[in-house]
Amino acid sequence: MAVLVSLLAFLMTLAGGIAAMRVRDHRHLVLGLAGGLMLGVVAFDLVPESLEMARHSPLGVPTPMIGFAVGFLLLHVVEQAVAIHRAHEEEYAPHVHAHAHAHAHAHAGKAGSGGSAGLLAASALVGHSLVDGLSIGLGFQSGTDVGIFVALAVITHDFADGFNTFTAASLNRGDRRPALALLLADAVAPIVGAAVGTLVSLPDAVLAPYLGFFAGVLLYLSAAEILPEAHSVHPRVLTLCATGLGLAAVLFTVGLAH
Repeated sequence: MAVLVSLLAFLMTLAGGIAAMRVRDHRHLVLGLAGGLMLGVVAFDLVPESLEMARHSPLGVPTPMIGFAVGFLLLHVVEQAVAIHRAHEEEYAPHVHAHAHAHAHAHAGKAGSGGSAGLLAASALVGHSLVDGLSIGLGFQSGTDVGIFVALAVITHDFADGFNTFTAASLNRGDRRPALALLLADAVAPIVGAAVGTLVSLPDAVLAPYLGFFAGVLLYLSAAEILPEAHSVHPRVLTLCATGLGLAAVLFTVGLAH
């Protein structure tokens, strides 16, 4: 089941890559909706489910919440280390555009290093997608409902993953072949991860903090990556509505499931 569901992640990643090549006008609405869905999955499903499974509270703190903080902080540290933001900051961040002309000549001399940083960032996103697939497999171990919601969170942000993978890998490069190869690897990674997650069986004592960890990762992706990109250069009212729609959809779905 987990592997079959991960096929949707495969398709969504490819869709994000194709969008990076072709269409960008309404991407902010898709990302706004994806951010809302991810926030909803964290708040209404992953955190409550992981707390129900928790059996230990070191220093009075449930293990899923420790995992939550570790996941959020770890992704922040990793992202800064591989410079994911710097690989595509000129594409999204409006405050960078304000200085673009002032630094144009300095950037021109760094095209080669920028291309290498882009490939490194894209490779990191492939590794991230592998962990996403693993989370789908482990999510289904804790129950079909959890597995479905974890898969929903993964699928909804895989559009952004595919978009960012292709954008980063093609930074300062005329040859698109490395970008296409990394996009394909990013699309296949969740399937491989889901297969591994299905084969590896974990007890609740391990699964609970892992779900908390994954919730922290999703929150970081939503708050620090997806939503800022969605709101960077487009009118914000419609994007906010899309985000609210995503939150409401998850809340309604969780309510029906319970």
